[in-house]
Amino acid sequence: MSWFRSRLSWAGLLAAAVAVAGACSDDAAAPVDAATIEDAGTALADFDWPDPGTATAGGRTPLDGFAEVEVRVVEGPDGEPVVLCVLVAETPEQRARGLMEVTDLGGYDGMIFVYDTEVENGFWMRDTPMPLSIAHLDAAGEVVGTVDMEPCLDAGPDCPRYPPAAPFRFALEVPQGDLDAVGVVVGARLEVTGACAPAT
Repeated sequence: MSWFRSRLSWAGLLAAAVAVAGACSDDAAAPVDAATIEDAGTALADFDWPDPGTATAGGRTPLDGFAEVEVRVVEGPDGEPVVLCVLVAETPEQRARGLMEVTDLGGYDGMIFVYDTEVENGFWMRDTPMPLSIAHLDAAGEVVGTVDMEPCLDAGPDCPRYPPAAPFRFALEVPQGDLDAVGVVVGARLEVTGACAPAT
């Protein structure tokens, strides 16, 4: 019987040590159920952005050379999250092209521009026929400023540049006027939820 008690004591000590180690860990968290995990988004800066060749969810017209991803406005205009399916411009070439010559987003809600570090560069609308609104976001996905931008056709390098209100790490372009409708206002936060759901 003493051997059995000895084993129980060691098992109790081991369980206590694991519990203490877990409680001291930087990444310790309260247990959550699977539904909560599936609903949890990823910070924009922590997301592994998809390659342009990644298959799309369907129901939208892909833009050649761009991947798609689902982002969520954590708290939309009615207090509920708002989900958007956007194109991804991550490389310098993709960011330079952006929505130039695009007249229809093909079912996408917009385009997100991804930078490796904070930048302060302005955007322009050269050869972009659609009026757009842009939101600049910091590394945490918080909106630091928004600007409405007008089309600039046939003006070449003389098109105006639209500077950001503050340094940013991400930018979200949508059809002009759509930012307010989905709750993308200064102070709002976006996160990535993964692949887009098929359009309905």
